[in-house]
Amino acid sequence: MSDTTNKKNYALPIAMMFALFAMISFVTGLTNPLGVIVKNQFDVPNWMTQLGNAANFIAYAFMGIPAGMMLKKIGYKKTALAAIAVGFIGVGIQFFSGQLDNSSSFGVYLAGAFVSGFSMCMLNTVVNPMLNTLGGGGKRGNQLIQFGGSLNSISATIVPILVGYLIGNAANAKISDASPALFIAMGIFAVAFIVLSIMSIPEPHMEPAKAKTEKDTHSALSFRHFILGAVAIFLYVGVEVGIPNFLNLFLTTSPDASGATGMGIDAAMAGSICGTYWFLMMVGRLFGGILGGKYSSRTQMIFVCTLALIFLLIGIFAPTTSQISMPVFKSDISFGMTTVPVGVMFFVLCGLCTSIMWGGIFNLAVEGLGKYTAMGSGIFMVMVCGGGILPLLQGGVADIFSNYIVSFWVVFAAVCYMLYYALIGSKNVNTDIPVE
Repeated sequence: MSDTTNKKNYALPIAMMFALFAMISFVTGLTNPLGVIVKNQFDVPNWMTQLGNAANFIAYAFMGIPAGMMLKKIGYKKTALAAIAVGFIGVGIQFFSGQLDNSSSFGVYLAGAFVSGFSMCMLNTVVNPMLNTLGGGGKRGNQLIQFGGSLNSISATIVPILVGYLIGNAANAKISDASPALFIAMGIFAVAFIVLSIMSIPEPHMEPAKAKTEKDTHSALSFRHFILGAVAIFLYVGVEVGIPNFLNLFLTTSPDASGATGMGIDAAMAGSICGTYWFLMMVGRLFGGILGGKYSSRTQMIFVCTLALIFLLIGIFAPTTSQISMPVFKSDISFGMTTVPVGVMFFVLCGLCTSIMWGGIFNLAVEGLGKYTAMGSGIFMVMVCGGGILPLLQGGVADIFSNYIVSFWVVFAAVCYMLYYALIGSKNVNTDIPVE
């Protein structure tokens, strides 16, 4: 009876959290196709196409810990409302940048991406624990988070397809071409703010302030496996976004443009191919949730990292002249077959592997932390900035070697580290530290 009541009372708040979960990937995912626009509109080198992505993720380094402090001080609802408002402003700035001339629009676009990053960090800090609370914790709470994660992946699937359709010919694309997608984001933010502001949402119980006579000599950073896990998260987020970002650039760049090797594929089709990567992440998360009760995080991480390394090697070494027909998620929300280089298909298949890496690394890193887990979660949110820094490095490699495919060695090296972490680095060697 009580459970039914809770479901009835919180159905709308849960729906709003799902919408915000989707918005996190929608707004973050805009930097992928916008990178293609930036390259052509401003005629910049490959590393600069990732500045919007970098601005978005580096904001996490500034906002991760403050966002956690906001939760404790003003609660989940007010933090979520503040995040939505900031997100609306950030996307609005990006929209405004499309109305300016080339001389000033790039800087304004980067500012908008940075502001949006603050919002995405705050929402990430809020949505997962709020869904768990609305579900009453336990299996129901975890189930809601899994459903939210699936919607997050669906949203990420749609973004490159939608923007690819809007920009049409990548060579002539401008930021203003993406305005409809930015309008959609602003509209959802506005509706979510209004609905959430009139809702009653349960707040997690706040721990009473404890008077301490002496300072705690330990922290999450006292655990070696946590520090190594934080590095793994930093690299993972860079891998997750770097694969589709540079795959999109490779597909849409003409073979003789900027001295880089590309395929010159239509932006809409390239968006569908990259969107399929995110679709496979959704599939992977669903299977990861189902198999999570049978296999440990360590076992899952070892398997997906090994598989990802195999896929990456095939993607790097397979000649672009070798073609294969693969199914892609198209703009009309259907599947269709398209011919791509064999290596491209295996880069896309990496989405099955990256899907469960975040959860696996997180679980391994906080294992045995006890009372230091909350602090560890805040530090993890800061390390999400790797999603902006690693692609910059990958872009630099693409520029140095004038080849997008060579840049995937950066991704390969990062996955090698994650495999090391799963095999060796995740072991807790600091069991002598009291955590109660």
